[in-house]
Amino acid sequence: MEFIISIREYQPEDAILLASILYNTVHKINSAHYTEEQVDVWAPASILKTEKLAKKFSITNPIIATVEDKIVGFAELEPNGHIDCFYCHHDWIGKGIGSALMKEIFLRAKKNSIRLLFSEVSITAKPFFERHGFAIIEKQQVIKNGVKFTNFKMEKTIS
Repeated sequence: MEFIISIREYQPEDAILLASILYNTVHKINSAHYTEEQVDVWAPASILKTEKLAKKFSITNPIIATVEDKIVGFAELEPNGHIDCFYCHHDWIGKGIGSALMKEIFLRAKKNSIRLLFSEVSITAKPFFERHGFAIIEKQQVIKNGVKFTNFKMEKTIS
């Protein structure tokens, strides 16, 4: 099956779909590496009530990946080089969506003279980030709502 991945800017009406992608990816994909308690804290059902996320997205303006006008992934690149939310629709994992988003992040970083990209990366996403040239700076234990998670501080220098 051939398809074209398009990149576009965030629109406020995207918030509902982005919340759904985040929730479903965490619960259907990240659950391979995290407990049920961890994924419930990471992406609670309340996240689907999008007011809080919509406000965040209106500030961060996520990069949106689409196939035939259907949203299949999104990522946030902050002005300081921090990559925050980076999620692909669970049915589209391994089909180039993440790579298209990462390519766009690299282009925007260069355009905006961002020399260092960094993120806190899940166990699940670590191999993907490594394939795109990110190095592990630190394995860390973080606590969210009293629940401990393992993730990785990762960085990539942009030349």
